[in-house]
Amino acid sequence: MKVMIVSDTICPWCYVGKRRFERALAEHSEVKPDIEWRPFQLNPDMPAEGLDRTAYMRAKFGTDERAEEIYAAIREAGDGENIPFAFDSISRVPNTIGSHRLISWSLSSGHQDNVVESLFRSYFLAGQDIGDIDVLVEVAAAAGLDETEARAYISGEEGVEQARAESLEAHRLGISGVPCFIFDGKYAVSGAQEPEVFSQVFDLALQPDDAEQAKAL
Repeated sequence: MKVMIVSDTICPWCYVGKRRFERALAEHSEVKPDIEWRPFQLNPDMPAEGLDRTAYMRAKFGTDERAEEIYAAIREAGDGENIPFAFDSISRVPNTIGSHRLISWSLSSGHQDNVVESLFRSYFLAGQDIGDIDVLVEVAAAAGLDETEARAYISGEEGVEQARAESLEAHRLGISGVPCFIFDGKYAVSGAQEPEVFSQVFDLALQPDDAEQAKAL
């Protein structure tokens, strides 16, 4: 089963969705997914150096009270998935193109999921700036990648246009919010749904398609 997960590294619901997806997988040993994480930039026009988080939040939500109301719900969801979000530790909202490049680069090595997990932990639990090269190198090393190779890659420009193009393509295909889980190119789950929703899609995706059923007959 091929599962494509479209996500942004600064999206807290993407972290919650990852946890819920993993819980669903743990309950279905028959599901052996081939998972690929794909880029989606919530803020494609973010300056390369990022923005002060307080200023960003006020621009996005209007008031501190409104932002706190929204993030209270996210904290509650995080508590349910054993994710101790530390939003107060985050001082900057980064441009995520570098983190997406790192994720894409790590696919061939088999460390992609570890990289995604390490990025989420670094940003949401430790408040680190995942737009910073040194932080990205630390993330890569923690995920099992070669530190020297990771620094050489992240310091260059390879993969920048690809990440931007893939994010734009996701928008073009109608993905307006993340996470979005796409199963075998046929079934999509949008948002951080509960494990039961993923279980239903597993059942659908594991059923033989009409052509295969006709051959069986």
